[in-house]
Amino acid sequence: MSKTKNWMLQGSYFETCNCETACPCVWLQPPTHGDCKLLVAWHIEQGHLDEQSLDGLNVAMACYAPGYMKDGNWQAALYVDERADDNQFDAIVQLFSGQQGGHPAILMSFVSEVLGVKKVKIDYQEQGDSRCVIIPGIAQADIESIQGITGGQATITNPPLCVVTSHPTVVAKSKNYQYQDYDKNWQFSERNGYFSAFVYQP
Repeated sequence: MSKTKNWMLQGSYFETCNCETACPCVWLQPPTHGDCKLLVAWHIEQGHLDEQSLDGLNVAMACYAPGYMKDGNWQAALYVDERADDNQFDAIVQLFSGQQGGHPAILMSFVSEVLGVKKVKIDYQEQGDSRCVIIPGIAQADIESIQGITGGQATITNPPLCVVTSHPTVVAKSKNYQYQDYDKNWQFSERNGYFSAFVYQP
């Protein structure tokens, strides 16, 4: 399949997992609880695949890694905004499954099993130092950034493994994290979170 090069996504993202803050997986170290149970959410402020606009849509992904994340064998489930029409749904699946290259293709190279792809309601919220995503009946996550020693948000720049390479990552902690779908039932609080702006392109 030939790659379509005319695409771009930008907006904001956040993630939370079961690791203690800050998650050691970004440094290619073992997860703090033996495995990684990760939920990622993106809000696309501007995006397109060829002429297909993806502006304003939300996307989420749940990932399970049985050990070191760098060793792969991840399971992943993709969730696409229910407001997407059929063409937008197809474009988002192509981009976030890595079929069109860019950083999503690097992330998906760690995935050995796709649990499924669903179109669902995704409520993505950001306010100041807080981020929240709600997928009714499936997931809810709330995180808040950690302050740095000199004030402002604590950040990580250019780690060896990350969801976003285009911007420094703000370190956060979850107030609540629940995910129930497929064979998963995760509930955590006071665990790791990250957020930032993002840009993905080929």
